[in-house]
Amino acid sequence: MPFAPFDWIDDEARRRADTGLVRTLRPRPAESELLDLASNDYLGLTRHPEVTDAAADAARRWGAGATGSRLVTGSTVLHAELEQELADFCGFEAALVLSSGYAANLAALTALTGRGALIVSDAGNHASIVDGCRLSRAETAVVPHADPDAVRKTLHAHAGRALAVTDSVFSVDGDAAPLGALAEACREEGAALLVDDAHGLGVLGEGGRGALAAAGLAGAEDVVATLTLSKSLGSQGGAVLGPARVIDHLVNTARTFIFDTGLAPAAVGAALGSLRLLRREPERAGRARSVATALYDQLAEAGLTAVRPDAAVVSVRAPSADAAVRWAADCRAAGMAVGCFRPPSVPDGISRLRLTARADLTDEQIATAVTIVRRTAPGA
Repeated sequence: MPFAPFDWIDDEARRRADTGLVRTLRPRPAESELLDLASNDYLGLTRHPEVTDAAADAARRWGAGATGSRLVTGSTVLHAELEQELADFCGFEAALVLSSGYAANLAALTALTGRGALIVSDAGNHASIVDGCRLSRAETAVVPHADPDAVRKTLHAHAGRALAVTDSVFSVDGDAAPLGALAEACREEGAALLVDDAHGLGVLGEGGRGALAAAGLAGAEDVVATLTLSKSLGSQGGAVLGPARVIDHLVNTARTFIFDTGLAPAAVGAALGSLRLLRREPERAGRARSVATALYDQLAEAGLTAVRPDAAVVSVRAPSADAAVRWAADCRAAGMAVGCFRPPSVPDGISRLRLTARADLTDEQIATAVTIVRRTAPGA
């Protein structure tokens, strides 16, 4: 009997089922009665009329797709406007827009390192950073979470080109990286610093300008930022921000930029619409942070093990992976969507519910969310 080349997939599926790690798609309807504390729509802009109108206007004017890679036909005047306004808003010299935040991290890590270079990566970094390190062909050293001294020691032991990379706000617990101390360690050792500000843009810094602006590092000649347009800006896509010579280098060498179709005009228009709205309504950033603080305070007061948020992510620890899955399902049955993080997605092996604050949540909705989490908690 001929060998069936994909029989091994069935074995993998059984293994996932046995360990409770099966992932399933759950298509959502256009309208839902669920209270949403699962999405990353931190500023509540993805359905804002100005943002959706900007997306529709861009599609009508520029077409449904970018039609090609950015270096062929995929760069429009709209792309250039977004890059200029992103750089100006976040305090950097230049910006480059890509099709996703994932692609932005791959672009920056592969183009700025390579064979013979060293990447020092925080143990809690996002999967896109992990994959960028793997693809870079550089030596990669994973150091303990949020430990500038470990970064310094690792850099000191390496002779040659080096780069340290970290999330600005970590997506599992919502804690912030010690960016000032990390920058100091990098400068002492002559290394560059790359910061993924996916969860900082729109939430941290004056008017939501991001974690690097808050740390006084925006625009520094030795600092590069990546970010996503799919969280606070309610759209889709990603960007790399930094010195102009760094951005020019990426245009010429970053494979996820050169060989990928440009970001669709509708997504570019939506991101521009959100960015311009945030400039006019900077208080949205502070509201997102205050909602996160209120969620944490009330959850902790209810006796749950929550982690104090540094931005808009609030995590609540669960006793086991199975308990976390049941807890999230019970929350949904009670009328609220929450995130559920469990191994292997969490580096420390601790399962959690992940609640995301939104600037448009009312105080009544915050109280409702806390009530649902408390009443459905394991052992409640």
